[in-house]
Amino acid sequence: MDQISAARLFGGVQYVFRHSSEATGTPMTFAAFVPPHGIGETLPVVYFLAGLTCTEENFTVKAGAQRVAAELGLILIAPDTSPRGEGVPDDAEGAYDFGLGAGFYLNATALPWTRHYKMADYILQDLPRAVASALPVDMTRQSIMGHSMGGHGALTLSLRNPGRFRATSAFAPIVAPSQCAWGEKALGGYLGPDRAAWRGHDAVALIEDGAKIADILVDQGLADKFLADQLKPELLEAACDKAGIPLTLRRQDGYDHSYYFIASFIEDHLRWHAARLAQG
Repeated sequence: MDQISAARLFGGVQYVFRHSSEATGTPMTFAAFVPPHGIGETLPVVYFLAGLTCTEENFTVKAGAQRVAAELGLILIAPDTSPRGEGVPDDAEGAYDFGLGAGFYLNATALPWTRHYKMADYILQDLPRAVASALPVDMTRQSIMGHSMGGHGALTLSLRNPGRFRATSAFAPIVAPSQCAWGEKALGGYLGPDRAAWRGHDAVALIEDGAKIADILVDQGLADKFLADQLKPELLEAACDKAGIPLTLRRQDGYDHSYYFIASFIEDHLRWHAARLAQG
């Protein structure tokens, strides 16, 4: 694994790593913030999954999370959003919502995407192995969060793997991709036309079908232009209420879909994660 860069930040170190991935068949890049810690000490880890068009840089540069992570003793991991490189297919028209930068954190089953677009396996297998080999992580204390497409990923990966993550939260997540244009394009493209297969990659459908996790925190801006057509948090609210899953859904007046929104509430999320990572 190659370390591309390292810089001091809030008494810790901000790294960028590049490593091979069996899941994607291409080198993958992730950013990591490691807070100050003692020799031999291991720390809990929070994974942040970014949204459409993003790379590992967006969260680390724009969210302002490192100061709080340094205070709380949390390692932050921000992976890229898709495989990239020679031979990796992209949307035929170069659209932003499919292909490169839009892996949707699932394992594709439809051609030509099956060879490289195995982002669920990457997040659950290859990335943690790389993190554990390079950083002082306590792998018994992992949690996950994300934004938009990454919020979808955080919710679905957690629901599909109960007990894997001690905490799950999201900013403006795509909660029901089977019921919005972004999701229908992605799920149809990566998984094929059988909508029954889509349910395993749709947070609302997973909950309706019996998947459960301990609790969920979601922040949603009410000035988000994607709120009504793509995000639909009320569907998650209804599904969690019926399933008895504690959901804290905070509707934030005046906030949009940008990283300014994330930066405004990232401290709340990290403190929420830290409290659950400290348990047990």
